[in-house]
Amino acid sequence: MPSFATKLAGTDDIPLIIQIQEKTWEPTYREILSKDQIDFMFKTLYSTDALTNSILVHKHQFLLLLADQEPAGFASVSEEKPAYFKLHKIYILPATQGTGAGKFLIKEVEKYVQSVGGKKLSLNVNRFNKAKTFYEKMNFAIIREEDIAIGPYWMNDYVLEKQLN
Repeated sequence: MPSFATKLAGTDDIPLIIQIQEKTWEPTYREILSKDQIDFMFKTLYSTDALTNSILVHKHQFLLLLADQEPAGFASVSEEKPAYFKLHKIYILPATQGTGAGKFLIKEVEKYVQSVGGKKLSLNVNRFNKAKTFYEKMNFAIIREEDIAIGPYWMNDYVLEKQLN
């Protein structure tokens, strides 16, 4: 089992975030979304400009996951309203999945959110994404369904939420 750690990331880490994303998106979504939609979403959400905007304008805090001191994933979170945070992104390299990395990263996100005054954490997951079961095991509960237009495509999601202690 690798040893895990996280570090807070900033705009200097955007090339690394993109590298991780390039290795995770297609395997994660190829059974759920068309190739055209995957390509569109990647360009829309993971360009250098889009990530810079997320960090500087929308105040998303990225956490980089390190497995044996090597980058292996990331998450991003932001405060939506007082004490209510949203987990926008969480991705683990396919080679690191199944090692406890996802559980570790979620716990680190929760610790970060609590350290800055957060009491609740929500996230969206595609209704056909197998990760829904993982989030439920991490004590997130479905609170509603949500359909979000991104360009010409629709994201058909569940919204899950967790009360933090």
